[in-house]
Amino acid sequence: MKTALITGITGQDGSFLAEFLLGKGYEVHGTIRRSSVDYRERIAHLEGKPHFHLHYADLGDSMSIMQVVSKVRPDEIYNLAAQSHVQVSFDSPEFTADVDATGVLRVLEAVRLCGLAKTCRIYQASTSELYGKVEEVPQNENTPFHPYSPYAVAKLYGYWIVKEYREAYDMFCCSGILFNHESERRGETFVTRKITLAAARIAQGKQEKLYLGNLSSLRDWGYAKDYVECMWLILQHKTPEDFVIATGVQHSVREFCYLAFKHVGIELEFKGEGEDEKGVCVSGPDGLIGKTLVEVSPDFYRPTDVVNLWGDPTKAKAELGWDPAKTSFEQLVKIMVDADMAKVAVEKAGDQIRTNLAEYLEKGIVK
Repeated sequence: MKTALITGITGQDGSFLAEFLLGKGYEVHGTIRRSSVDYRERIAHLEGKPHFHLHYADLGDSMSIMQVVSKVRPDEIYNLAAQSHVQVSFDSPEFTADVDATGVLRVLEAVRLCGLAKTCRIYQASTSELYGKVEEVPQNENTPFHPYSPYAVAKLYGYWIVKEYREAYDMFCCSGILFNHESERRGETFVTRKITLAAARIAQGKQEKLYLGNLSSLRDWGYAKDYVECMWLILQHKTPEDFVIATGVQHSVREFCYLAFKHVGIELEFKGEGEDEKGVCVSGPDGLIGKTLVEVSPDFYRPTDVVNLWGDPTKAKAELGWDPAKTSFEQLVKIMVDADMAKVAVEKAGDQIRTNLAEYLEKGIVK
């Protein structure tokens, strides 16, 4: 039985990867951070399973990382923990650098100092944001990097320190340069989840309007559940190499928005340009036809914005046998919208129960 250690196991990717590895017969260990609020809903269904274990550790604390690595002595480490929100990195650049850059170094040093350099394989979650102000389209493993945010700059350090340890210490450590990958488990502050949740809420009368940033931004969106399989394949490869993980298909934020609303029975027509662009309902429930449901807000524009990310997964397909087309863009949007429609329906039911209870209490029917 192989043993894997996943940092960032409570995140979208970490939860899918934990499920995947357990299905492969692994002993799975994950690191979590102490918090007054419990953020373990993505992995709650795994807790209590005989081959699933959690440990307190933080990428900002080298001693905690060293302690977990020494105790678990994993065959594979998947370093997924990060401050992963681009906009937040402008607000918290020092924290982002400490976790996303120096945190990678702490993992590599823990493996080396625990005497596992020759036995432990390490996967580093890198990002398409490395390409930033893109210098060629589409982007592959040889495309020059031009990071365009504090997040991307920090991740670039992580990418290069992995490469350095691979060459300096002959360690099996690799980076997966992941393009945007989404799912029903995506955080609600990320644009795709913000869109699908808003579409569900507007369709069910829980929200009036959706505000977004640059609708013309282009992204290569895939399904996170498919991407974690490629992470695993990278560590099963005969040699340690870096891979682009992408679908090879590009869409705009506007397209994602249009499809999400269409799936809940609302057809949008986009009018205007730039900050004046609006999404107007032209078909759907009677009460919404003619209403502006999507607007652009300058508050969601970044100081420097990456607008044209498009990955070339040729190497991953040829050398790893990975299928980037397993889940189509349309299927991805449907999965996310269906999950959020169910979530909003539960919220509405809860609201109704609370309303009824308040009325009963006021009338003295219940005490």
